[in-house]
Amino acid sequence: MPTFSDFQQARISDLQIEPIILDEPISIDQLPTPALTIDLDIFDANIAKMQSHLNAAGLGLRCHTKMHKSPIIARKQIAAGAIGVCCATISEAEVMLAGGITKILITSPVVTDDKILRLLAMCQKSSEVEIVVDYIQGADRISELAGEMKLNIGVLVDLDPGMGRTGIEPGQKALELVRHIGEACPNLTFNGLQMYIGNCMHVQGFEKRRDKYLHLISKGIETKELLESNGIQVPVFSGGGTGTYDIDAELGALTDLQAGSYAFMDVEYRDIGGQGTETFVDFEPSLFSLVTAISKPQERLITVDAGIKCLATDTGYPEFRDVEGATYHFGGDEHGIIQLNNSSRQINLGDRLSVITPHCDPTVNLYDYYYPYRQGMVTEIWPISARGRSQ
Repeated sequence: MPTFSDFQQARISDLQIEPIILDEPISIDQLPTPALTIDLDIFDANIAKMQSHLNAAGLGLRCHTKMHKSPIIARKQIAAGAIGVCCATISEAEVMLAGGITKILITSPVVTDDKILRLLAMCQKSSEVEIVVDYIQGADRISELAGEMKLNIGVLVDLDPGMGRTGIEPGQKALELVRHIGEACPNLTFNGLQMYIGNCMHVQGFEKRRDKYLHLISKGIETKELLESNGIQVPVFSGGGTGTYDIDAELGALTDLQAGSYAFMDVEYRDIGGQGTETFVDFEPSLFSLVTAISKPQERLITVDAGIKCLATDTGYPEFRDVEGATYHFGGDEHGIIQLNNSSRQINLGDRLSVITPHCDPTVNLYDYYYPYRQGMVTEIWPISARGRSQ
């Protein structure tokens, strides 16, 4: 019988990572639904636009894989110019490393021995695996276990932007932690700071979002200056995201951006608004749930085969890609109810409809595969390899 360690190892060795190449292309109309599809023309344009924008601003891109959970997509982003990836969990990072991604920043602290040992196992395979720390005891334990394995681990100190989630208080407390790492953690190397201001990403209205972001990130900038005034070099200052990408480029404080959703987009991001626009149109939705109309319980209602098991419910409702005057409501685990209000097209039973996801990150986590297509044809299937990897 396998040990628990054997079980953990098998979860990595048995991963399905590479694309599944089809013998013959199939139309998206032939896919079983609900299916998670990617419009590759839009997807490629989103990746190219973000990379071009950051290149012009002198910013690196650490694309956040908590959004797409796919080494295939991460490799495409790196091929386009990204310097590496971010991962929210140890298990996401293990998947990315297994998929050939070597430059990885784990953006949440780990403190228990089991996860620290998994971190160190990754560091044995790649010296470019880094993690954030926000507490002296956590830094001490990582350094102690790294020393036993004769490893040196690169760390960023995570700053709390006021969210009260993770991170140490900016300013003097951060300075004390950085000094402690330099003086008492011989197997850690301080590589810089992380300050992810997640509570700014979806502030509606560009000016409001910009004002709030500039106020909060000022504490990070002051902390960086405090460290430098005390003779401590800060090579990396990482943070930001899709919602602030243009603000970060203008500000010039960060060294790299931790953006993810720009590649797919969703209803939540679209509704934040852009510079001079009511909606955020800098990047276009490329991710769609393909659903089928399966019932017509009333004259102005259509039921589709997509409910809360395949569309995120934390932020609102999905919206239709190419049907106006139709409103989606959740109808249970397996069903969605469409209210027809002078819709722009007739919807018949058996029709396929594409919906923009309410929130792409948790929606992706509900599926096993992507069906990427170009001109309506699917030639390969991409496993969502890090689906469910929250440990």
